[in-house]
Amino acid sequence: MKSGRRPTIDDVARRAGVSKSLVSLVVRGDRHVSPERRAAALRAVAELGYRPNAMAQGLVQKRTRIVGVLVSDLNNPFFADVIAGIQARARTLGYRVLMNTGDRIQQHEDEAIETLLQLRVDGLILGSPMMESAQVVKASREAAVVVVGRPARAASVDSVAADDAAGALLVVEHCVSLGHRRIAHIDGGEGAGAVERRRGYEEAMRKLKLAEEIVIGRGAYTEAGGHQGARELLEHRPRPTAIFAANDLAAIGALNAIEESGLRVPQDVSLVGYDNTSLAAMRHLSLTTVHQPRHDIGQMAMDLLVERIRGVRAKARRVVLAPTLVVRSTTAPPPRERGVPAARRLAPTRSR
Repeated sequence: MKSGRRPTIDDVARRAGVSKSLVSLVVRGDRHVSPERRAAALRAVAELGYRPNAMAQGLVQKRTRIVGVLVSDLNNPFFADVIAGIQARARTLGYRVLMNTGDRIQQHEDEAIETLLQLRVDGLILGSPMMESAQVVKASREAAVVVVGRPARAASVDSVAADDAAGALLVVEHCVSLGHRRIAHIDGGEGAGAVERRRGYEEAMRKLKLAEEIVIGRGAYTEAGGHQGARELLEHRPRPTAIFAANDLAAIGALNAIEESGLRVPQDVSLVGYDNTSLAAMRHLSLTTVHQPRHDIGQMAMDLLVERIRGVRAKARRVVLAPTLVVRSTTAPPPRERGVPAARRLAPTRSR
């Protein structure tokens, strides 16, 4: 074999003294090969550094055993644990993972999906996509599709998400239990789940007889969006004593805006995030936030995808997981409530 040329299956067959078809069987993991011939083929593969062409194999076998994962925003640490869950389950099930990102732009997401489909992935997991539902359905005509982080309504698409309305209720109930009434929300803009979190906040405020205190600041699932939303809310009169940010990144932006205004968290303004990312648990931040079982979400998404790939079922599944509240250092009674006996406040309903 010439130096610099990639070894081929023919090279492996000659080195091992077996047929090309037998090498192909060994590479695919076929069990109907004698131990001696299998060992010879694998030894030749290792010596030559041969790598099978996954796309070529996929054309022959109709399966590549590769799944594509689209992440809407690599800057959001929420996706780190989701991807870890996908990767862990994929290894167990014998699949490999290719990842691409859409940078929170619909056109970029469309291009990223097209690239993954050109690589003949067996299925797609779409992490909180910004694209319209029609585009998701279009992708499902070419490969199995599971959506993470937002509900899917098409019969051809499965979804895994946490109950965002329930998560928002946990936040409002916690703030009310501390004595807050002026509880505001920084909206997540066009981000997946943002509508459900906003509606959940509004429904919770009405449920607790605080409809007249509903105030929503325009934001996004970014630090900049949280900063903008918080600045808007801090100008509102009367000023909110608690702010519920649409996610942890927005909460960090809100924290910066609160401190820039000369106020303190939680002494002057309590602050709650959403997602319970690794950032929230950092000691200097210690953010009260809503926990989503991100690793479980990733594993469940992979399980649903493989069921679709294998044709186990045709009916869509909508998996909704329960969130919990993680109480840390950014929430406290409002200034006017300090010194009021705890027995006079609403008992909290939360999980740690």
